[in-house]
Amino acid sequence: MKRSNFIKLAIGGTTMMALNPLYNWSKDLKTTDTKLPVLFIGHGSPMNGIEDNEFSRTWTKYGKEIPRPKAVLVVSAHWLTNGTHITAMENPKTIHDFGGFPQALFDVQYPAKGSPELAQETSKLITSTQVELDHDWGLDHGTWTVVRHMYPNADIPVLQLSIDYTKPPQYHYDLAKELASLRKKGVLIIGSGNMVHNLRMVAWDKLNEPEFGYDWAHEINQVFKDKITFGDAQSLIAYEKLDSAAKLAIPTPDHYYPLLYTLGLQDKTDSVSFFNDKAVGGSLTMTSVKIG
Repeated sequence: MKRSNFIKLAIGGTTMMALNPLYNWSKDLKTTDTKLPVLFIGHGSPMNGIEDNEFSRTWTKYGKEIPRPKAVLVVSAHWLTNGTHITAMENPKTIHDFGGFPQALFDVQYPAKGSPELAQETSKLITSTQVELDHDWGLDHGTWTVVRHMYPNADIPVLQLSIDYTKPPQYHYDLAKELASLRKKGVLIIGSGNMVHNLRMVAWDKLNEPEFGYDWAHEINQVFKDKITFGDAQSLIAYEKLDSAAKLAIPTPDHYYPLLYTLGLQDKTDSVSFFNDKAVGGSLTMTSVKIG
């Protein structure tokens, strides 16, 4: 065979596939008739990452019940950026973005692989804005404290999508819709934050009192659940127009925006259920949502 013909065959065949990992990833992520659910998880204290409690046990339970994903994409309350970014490194580091906790928490490493190929594919799905491929961030505690309970072997690629904190709520809801096709390609998408999250009003002396929550926290948490159940996404996007309890629940929207990403991925055929529906310390709720 002539050398020129061999090169042509190589370029058109397996050599081309080997040189283009994105091709292989796209081929592996075939669209199917089955779509994975979407989760909003109230992640709460970083200590949940190493404690065996009712919250972490539920995360473990869902990790076993949900069909095994090919990758996990997390929108965490703890990665706020100017612009939208996605982790695109092979080996994301474990970020210990907190202070004042036991050394055992800082010692945790969650060595899940990343996926530069999926990062590229995801960035192409989003056409409303330019998505920057990030090689510096990693997995913050909004991600690894939850995912290490779901997938303790760290054998599934994990990526994070940042929250552009310069944008309004509608932007985040709309951007999430552009990710919908990933649900049928085996990607589990998780929003990680807290519906009710007011650290300034936490009753630190009552953290261990089961389900202790201020009246306003229980009230607005129920409002959020009702709106989610009845598919009233627009009221949740315009949360500032809800009653005064919403302002106490969401003094800043960082922990609330991941919920909007989850809701943006809901379609008309999806069922809705809640889990870990508990108040903590008066002004926090762990209420979580499974869509689909």
